[in-house]
Amino acid sequence: MGLFQRLFGKSEEKEIPINTVDKGETEQIEKEWEKLPAFIPVNEEDYSLVSLIATAIAAGDRPESKFVVKKIMQRNPEVLHVSLIASSLAAADVIDSKFKIKTVYRKTN
Repeated sequence: MGLFQRLFGKSEEKEIPINTVDKGETEQIEKEWEKLPAFIPVNEEDYSLVSLIATAIAAGDRPESKFVVKKIMQRNPEVLHVSLIASSLAAADVIDSKFKIKTVYRKTN
């Protein structure tokens, strides 16, 4: 009987208390922190070189084709450094672990 009860019996779900945050507190937190963009625009001097390489790769063996590059973005170096440091600290004990940093915030003052 114990086996069937364990396999097919319904167990009571434990209610987990939810931590709520006041609306005023979230507005204050949002004012203190700013979200850093993951990508920033490329410098004007690098724009022509990057667009030339991208169109050459995209054209391949069809030189008669035409491409228009609308926007070129590069990784934000500040976000890149912070994500590398954070993932290195998190993976200190487990070497084969993988992390994905989705957003990075900076405290305004």
